Amino acid sequence: MIRRHGGFAPSRALLAACAAPAVAFFSAFWLLPVALLLALPARQGMATYFAVLTNARYLHSLLQTLALSLAVTLATLLLGALVGITLARQRFRGRQLLLSLLTLPLSFPGVIVGFFLILLGGRQGVVADLTDAAGWGRFTFAYGLAGLFLAYLYFSLPRAIGTYTAAARAMDAALEEAARSLGASRWRVARDVWVPQLQATTVACGAIVFATSMGAFGTAFTLSTKFEVLPITIYNEFTNYAN
Repeated sequence: MIRRHGGFAPSRALLAACAAPAVAFFSAFWLLPVALLLALPARQGMATYFAVLTNARYLHSLLQTLALSLAVTLATLLLGALVGITLARQRFRGRQLLLSLLTLPLSFPGVIVGFFLILLGGRQGVVADLTDAAGWGRFTFAYGLAGLFLAYLYFSLPRAIGTYTAAARAMDAALEEAARSLGASRWRVARDVWVPQLQATTVACGAIVFATSMGAFGTAFTLSTKFEVLPITIYNEFTNYAN
């Protein structure tokens, strides 16, 4: 121990000893597996790295996942911005309760989100019962592209709403007041004042939503029986096909 300003500062040896468990944990559960994943395909040649582009099944799964993630990201940003700005600007009774309810899905695992959608649009779901009672047959949408889109949107929206609400509260109201005093319309204010101030929030939120949608596994595992996404393809390669 080193005495400093009447107290004691930890020595380098003590700091190294305290950091050793974290370094060991990081190496064992992240660094070594990643290094192994990079080394295994290299033994079979560089073509292994490009299999996702040359194999029709892999490429189809990748393109489907990219398209789905992009659509979810755009819809999440649009709806999240509208709801978030509204909640930040409007004052009404129950606003905090509504915000809490809207962000509640953040606490749900992906499997639970998929289960909720099955209860709504699955073969024994509410929508199927209603359409069957109306004489239209049992209509389902939970197990394909529509189901995955709605499920991804369901667990992505709360994050966007919370982010946009906080960002809208921090916007400089003087800029909006100045624009309105100069005769700017509501759409002009939104384009020239809101969009620039929310640009960083939009980029950050969009990146998080896109990355989350690309890597979502629990929800996709529950719902993707008719629409395969990349995480399920990877899972099948490591388990079902013993690759």
